[in-house]
Amino acid sequence: MGLSHRPVAEKDIPLICGFPRDEEELFHLFPRASYPLTPRQLLRAIEHRADSTVVERDGEVAGFANFHRWERHGCCSIGNVIVSPAARRSGVGRYLIETMIGLAVSRHGASEVNVSCFNTNAAGLLLYTQLGFRPFGVEERLDRRGNRVALVHMRLDWTAARVRQTDNNSPLPGI
Repeated sequence: MGLSHRPVAEKDIPLICGFPRDEEELFHLFPRASYPLTPRQLLRAIEHRADSTVVERDGEVAGFANFHRWERHGCCSIGNVIVSPAARRSGVGRYLIETMIGLAVSRHGASEVNVSCFNTNAAGLLLYTQLGFRPFGVEERLDRRGNRVALVHMRLDWTAARVRQTDNNSPLPGI
């Protein structure tokens, strides 16, 4: 399986819009969007974000993410994270987040990298924890049905990330 990344292109937008399989998956990706995700909704979000990036697996778009907050020598917050249903549990998510960490450091000189994840997204919470992110705050939100959910804010623990880099032989780009 060959993984690579590049900036998002207009031709990728319809493919990415097809990644969320239902309203809950879209809520995890983009809480303000209406299901089904449309190219117009996604393009509007991208206009207000930085470093919108796709991961390709064997030449096919398999993942997407960007920064909803980015500061030079400050904090970069990863957002709009999604992996194609066909590529889940194959390492694409790990590669995508490691790529975004690398972009935060190399392009923005980030001293802090954050990500937020809803408590209903177990796969995301487990992945971020494995990559060295640690919770630092919880915010109450309502899902599309009006149910209470927790948005868990997580910060990259640079020490844990470096230890994992050594232990797993899986280098984080830019660190």
